[in-house]
Amino acid sequence: MADNIKPDGASDTAHLYESKVIRSSAPSRKKAAGRLKSSTEIPRDAIPEIHVPSWIESFFGGPIVSTAKFLPANNTVSMLQISSAGILFALTLLTLAFTPVSGTAWFAIANMIGIPIIGGIIHILIMAIGAIGGVYGIFQRDQRALLVSYVAMLVVTLRFAGSKVEFGFSFLPEDEILQKILLISYAVFLVMYFELTSGIIRFSMLDTSIRTGEVYVMGEGKIIRQYHQALAITPIVAALVALLTLLINLIVPGIVGIFDSVQAARLSESVELTSVYGVAMGTAFVFTIVAAAFAINLPLRIQQMQENRNS
Repeated sequence: MADNIKPDGASDTAHLYESKVIRSSAPSRKKAAGRLKSSTEIPRDAIPEIHVPSWIESFFGGPIVSTAKFLPANNTVSMLQISSAGILFALTLLTLAFTPVSGTAWFAIANMIGIPIIGGIIHILIMAIGAIGGVYGIFQRDQRALLVSYVAMLVVTLRFAGSKVEFGFSFLPEDEILQKILLISYAVFLVMYFELTSGIIRFSMLDTSIRTGEVYVMGEGKIIRQYHQALAITPIVAALVALLTLLINLIVPGIVGIFDSVQAARLSESVELTSVYGVAMGTAFVFTIVAAAFAINLPLRIQQMQENRNS
């Protein structure tokens, strides 16, 4: 035991430093790099997020309605929201007046099962879904709710081809011309509802991109003014299209009367012009006019005329 005791200050490693010079210097980076162990782990922020599309997105090539987050609405978007809400209120009243439950598929099914009140409940429920979904989509700027509202407003107007035109209230006029004017107003409100709600989403996207610095847009006021001009033209075009479709029983005999007055008189008294065949003829007539307008590139020519006038 005594042999293992060492004097104070002695070290059993002292012989390692004999005849050697110890320098204090920075470690070699090359040697340190050689001794470092490289990690094969991929950083989490470098892994992209993978979205597996659903079968609906795969079928349509993408999402039907894209979801987006917007900044608080500016003055333009707020005005469009208020206008859309007013149009939706008027459209709901017109839909209730112009589209009774008679002639619908749910009315026929309710009569088949012997409970007619079910048809009325379904009819009111579809209109309520369209109105509530529209209000929510307008003020929350939710495209999915707007899509539900669009579908409901269109479904509630579906009728069998053999059903006659009738209104939901007895105090509405029975004159054919006045009825068609009311139907034209309904078509104009429906088109304006689609256009205004679409403008809410488009201008919300534009405003969010500008305020977040994603894009730089020059002449934003000019874009808004041109949009207002388009809003003034849209109801006029919609009214003309609806008028041409509904007055097909007067337009077709008038055209035929140029060549044969007798045949024109027979056509004016024909029942087919006020049936589904007349609607088909009116639709073909309208789309022929629209196709001719696009064939001569009328929208571009109008835009060039406006630009030349402004310059």
